[in-house]
Amino acid sequence: MRHKPILYIKRGCPWCRQAKNFFDQHGVDLDVRDVNASTTNMKRMIEVSDQTSTPTFEFDDFVVSDFSVDEFLAELNERPDIRIELGIGDDED
Repeated sequence: MRHKPILYIKRGCPWCRQAKNFFDQHGVDLDVRDVNASTTNMKRMIEVSDQTSTPTFEFDDFVVSDFSVDEFLAELNERPDIRIELGIGDDED
């Protein structure tokens, strides 16, 4: 079974709340990891994204760092395979 996509967040981050709401609205089951609550989560986020900003999304080799929903959708347009796996249609925003 494939693992869940990971959303790295910082508690209180408005962009993280926006991202989480977007994924919730589209029924994407996430593994949400607070990087302020765990040094392990922070280290992993830095390892996959080379930065410390949130939200950061990781799903296999698809990583989007420090994004707004519009930026995430733009990146997702480059990876229709990931879009299909996440179940997010082309017309969704």
